[in-house]
Amino acid sequence: MSTGQDERSLQTAYDDALGVTAAFNLNLLRHLNRLLRADFDVRQWQHVALFDAAASRIEMHLAAREALTVRWRGGERRFAAGERIHTENSYKWTPLGFGELLQRAGFTQLEHWTDERGWFAVFLASG
Repeated sequence: MSTGQDERSLQTAYDDALGVTAAFNLNLLRHLNRLLRADFDVRQWQHVALFDAAASRIEMHLAAREALTVRWRGGERRFAAGERIHTENSYKWTPLGFGELLQRAGFTQLEHWTDERGWFAVFLASG
């Protein structure tokens, strides 16, 4: 499904030069440390963003920079170098495709507005 955005623009948005998205993604490990009392070392992980054209989505992953073991109370998990934790999917829809999805979900009255490039849309749906 075409999103109106080219793959390079999407890739750049989710793997930005300032590292904002990477910091957001890596922060997940800090939360796991707090919630599970785990010992993820954030420096041992790398943010990876990939565009899956067939699914029309950006996938975010965290990849182990080296072989490592993460421990928490009552357990542990070994990761091979390069092994990934899949952390997020961000689906990219065309206005037509998203409208069809809303209709299949039972919404009958749809309106939407887009920016000039067609990259972003806001929908109002009622049924």
